[in-house]
Amino acid sequence: MKQWLKSLRAQIFLFTMLISIVTISILGIIVYIGSSKVVLQQSIQTSKMAVEKGSASVGMYIERLNVLSELLAKDPSTKQALSSEDRSGESNLNTIINNVLDSDPNIQSVIVIGKDGYVMSNEKDLNMTLSSDMMKEKWYTAALKERGIPVLTSARMQKFSMDQDNWVISISREVRGENGQHLGVVLLDIQYKGIEDAFHDLMLGQNGYAFILNNSGELVYHRDPSYFTDEGKKQQLLDIWKSKEGYDQANNTLVHKANIQHSDWVLVGVSSLDGLSQVRKQLLGTILIVGIGLFVLVLIVTPLVAKRITNPIHRLEKAMQKVQHGVLDVHVTESGIAEVEHLSEHFNVMTKEIKRLLKDIEQKEKDLRSYELSVLRGQINPHFLYNTLDTIVWMAEFNDSERVIMVTKALAQFFQLSLSGGNEYTTIENELNHVKQYLIIQKERYGDKLNYTIDADPEILEVKIPKIILQPLVENAIYHGIREKSETGHIHITAKKDESSIKLIIEDDGVGFNPQPRLQQVKEEQSIRLGGIGIRNVDDRLKLYYGEEYGVTVDSVVGVGTTVVVVLPGSLG
Repeated sequence: MKQWLKSLRAQIFLFTMLISIVTISILGIIVYIGSSKVVLQQSIQTSKMAVEKGSASVGMYIERLNVLSELLAKDPSTKQALSSEDRSGESNLNTIINNVLDSDPNIQSVIVIGKDGYVMSNEKDLNMTLSSDMMKEKWYTAALKERGIPVLTSARMQKFSMDQDNWVISISREVRGENGQHLGVVLLDIQYKGIEDAFHDLMLGQNGYAFILNNSGELVYHRDPSYFTDEGKKQQLLDIWKSKEGYDQANNTLVHKANIQHSDWVLVGVSSLDGLSQVRKQLLGTILIVGIGLFVLVLIVTPLVAKRITNPIHRLEKAMQKVQHGVLDVHVTESGIAEVEHLSEHFNVMTKEIKRLLKDIEQKEKDLRSYELSVLRGQINPHFLYNTLDTIVWMAEFNDSERVIMVTKALAQFFQLSLSGGNEYTTIENELNHVKQYLIIQKERYGDKLNYTIDADPEILEVKIPKIILQPLVENAIYHGIREKSETGHIHITAKKDESSIKLIIEDDGVGFNPQPRLQQVKEEQSIRLGGIGIRNVDDRLKLYYGEEYGVTVDSVVGVGTTVVVVLPGSLG
């Protein structure tokens, strides 16, 4: 079973099934989420429109009642009945009141009250407190202050009861004379049923509801009368009123608020998006059915496709196994699907070409390695020789023969050690002596600006290493570290051995720099300040001699100095 799982046929089957499952799942999720969002937006828009429609309906009804009350308050008969002592115009006023009542069956009472306590109404037994100076009555002055604003009250001035049949919406309007003097008040009492009728066709879902609060947070309308007396339920409505409107995903409800025009009321609609839940269930079921169908189809087709692809590949695999064991005289039948047929053709050509290339590569690798080592050994900076000769000439001009002799001897010994009888290798002792001669010459050029020290473990002095390793690195330390420094600089050279390697360390306290993270980057950038030929040369040579794990590492800190470490194998003879 485990071996079968590793086969190409199994991999094609499993990956195809995996991709199919992921693809079907992703598409299903995208379709489900996208469709749900569309349905949600439509449901939200429909609910908002329903609330806005209910608000507009109530607002228009209140506006119509305000128009009726204003017409009644401005009618000459009303003013005449309230201002004249003989109450002339009372008959016409009675006719107007009856006309207003006929215009709307929900208007329960039309009451005209004079400031002196005079009352004219369609109702005869009014339970109202009257006096010769109505400005002393609180309900009268409240009606003046709230003119045109609908107020929920019990019928007349009775204590507010919980009998909805006794509730009215009162709209008041002040009556003024021709000179603007106060004459009285017109009251329209509309049955509570008139407000309820506006919400009969309000589509807020199966569990949705609407309620009305005024600006003071007092409940004006709710279909359940218990909300008017239960303080806990009242607080629930107040919390909804104060909360931010929008969609509540946890409860699948939408809260939308709409100000009712011509009043201080706010209609709050709480929609239960029942249709959204139902659509989502249907959509999820459809996606699952389609997904399962597609999965079964892929399950049937995939093994057939995998078998057709893998059979020719198996033949090619067996031929490649022979090549792996060194048998190049292999020929594969060029058959199967087009891609595998071409692959077989290329395989046959490849085996022939491999036999020819193996011989060529073997010889070229030998030639290339010899050439690279020869080129790298020949990369010696000519500027050093020029500068040294220039220094000798300068000393000779000043008749400083002792220094001329010293520098000339150092230069001669430097080149003698560089040549080392034509050998590629030298000892660590000779390599240290070689760099010492170089530093003697540079000390003459830079004077007190340059100091140096050399330390080495005696036990490794006779170890043989490739020649001219340290001098390019020391040269780099002088030209890019010490020379740029304003005060005296020091170079310290150390040769030591640890458990696994031999290390040649060049430390300077020059100006330092920001080193690249990898020496490979130093190789690729020809003009970089750090490497030039020096470090690249040494690193390349050591890697050719010993392998990629050996070579040069550089660590530098700006303003502190630079440390270059040459790592060599610890088992050198």
